[in-house]
Amino acid sequence: MKKTCYTLLFIFLACCAIAQTRTIRADLTQVAGKKPAMFNECVGAGRANEGLRADWQQQLAEVQKDMGFRYIRFHGLLNDDMQVYKIDKEGKQVYNWQYIDKLYDYLLSIHIRPFVELGFMPTDMASGTKTVFWWKGNVTKPKTYELWEELIRRLVSHFQDRYGKAEVEKWYFEVWNEPDLGGFFAGTQADYFELYGHTAKAIKSVSPTYRVGGPATSAVKWIGDFLTYCDDHKLPVDFVSTHDYATTSVLDEFGLKKQRLKPNADSVAQDVEKVRKQINASGFKNAELHFTEWNTSPSSRDPMHDTYQNAAFILNVLKKAAPWPNSMSYWTFTDIFEEAGAGPTSFHGGFGLLNLQDIRKPTYYAYKFLNELGSQELKTNDPTSIICKQGKNVQALFWDFTFPTKDYNQIAFSKIQPPTDKVPVNLQLTHLTNGKYRVEVYRVGYRMNDPYSQYLDWGKPAYLSVAQVNELKAQSTGKSISVVNVTVSNGSYHQQFPIRSNDIYMVKLIWKGR
Repeated sequence: MKKTCYTLLFIFLACCAIAQTRTIRADLTQVAGKKPAMFNECVGAGRANEGLRADWQQQLAEVQKDMGFRYIRFHGLLNDDMQVYKIDKEGKQVYNWQYIDKLYDYLLSIHIRPFVELGFMPTDMASGTKTVFWWKGNVTKPKTYELWEELIRRLVSHFQDRYGKAEVEKWYFEVWNEPDLGGFFAGTQADYFELYGHTAKAIKSVSPTYRVGGPATSAVKWIGDFLTYCDDHKLPVDFVSTHDYATTSVLDEFGLKKQRLKPNADSVAQDVEKVRKQINASGFKNAELHFTEWNTSPSSRDPMHDTYQNAAFILNVLKKAAPWPNSMSYWTFTDIFEEAGAGPTSFHGGFGLLNLQDIRKPTYYAYKFLNELGSQELKTNDPTSIICKQGKNVQALFWDFTFPTKDYNQIAFSKIQPPTDKVPVNLQLTHLTNGKYRVEVYRVGYRMNDPYSQYLDWGKPAYLSVAQVNELKAQSTGKSISVVNVTVSNGSYHQQFPIRSNDIYMVKLIWKGR
């Protein structure tokens, strides 16, 4: 009896020890497949005219260096501030591509292609006067579809002449933005479908190999109706695009709605899967799926965007959604974003990975780490980790995801949010090549590459001094927290890491030879 009690006590203590660690295992011989490309296939920006600014271009170049996005999407390509179309004093139509050329030339020079959103309506072609945002994007239909088709044909033909057919074949042409919302489109669903048909016809008239898609709706709406309409009317759909956010409100230009995270933290990933299945069941099962906008919140005044919790939330969604889309375009790469006018303070809940002063937010590193993962993803037992290899090098990205708040975002994230300690992570890698490695460890979380918490400590100043900007940049460099040299002699690497709620780790094992 006494022996049985000791045995049970040993088993109990052993179970407690196991429960007090989180073990992540990966065997380098067990490859799950290629690392998904959807992480950095596309990124968003506010509007085309902002892309002519030097600071916008400098920030995009920095993002490209660290993240390697392949496409970028923004509103307002056909807005009046891009000067693409007008009727002159003599009543003649004038087309002008010079601003678009300067912007697209720059994008291609840093190896990022345009994901072309076609909108909004040039004033001299518009059927009405309704606009959106302070920069007055006209959201009405064209006066006639003949005028609209001619504009699209000329624009796409110009792209072909300037950049070559082989290049433009790699682009995407998306028709409009969120036509399901009255703020973005002064028409019905039927009106949008008609607009889509005329636009697709114009694009394909230049080359049937150019890719066109839509409906670019909010909250994954209209997908089934759109696919049925296009099938019934023999319209091309090379890709399906839509948007999704993790909060309960949609269009919130001025941040006046109370944004609250949906109680189901997996809602975005589940929506991605749902849309992919809708496409698979349609007459366009080979169409690509692009979520051309997504983030935690659709408000450019939501403080969650500035937080370390946002970064962990983003990783959680991307990992779970990875099997389904061709891209998930983070909205947006920069706080140089003016739908509601310029951001009123240095940290104001803007969408960006960088704020106006070039300070990197925690989510910047979530995307940087994803880009630094090797090309082959390994099988792992842990759902909040991604482990990859590239040659003999190994990269382990893991994080804690703890649902950050049940309160309204504006309330919860306007004050300091300390984390809680979680059980340590035990990283176990097997079947490595024996030899010497340099092990670099990077960490993001509360007070670690977390400039927003310091900003809150200072009382949310309306303006940052030069010294304060420099201090915040110094707190968010993304530098490694440790670098050690190890020798692997039995094909195994084991290391334990302390972790707190919504912490992120990147561990790199860099082969140095025998």
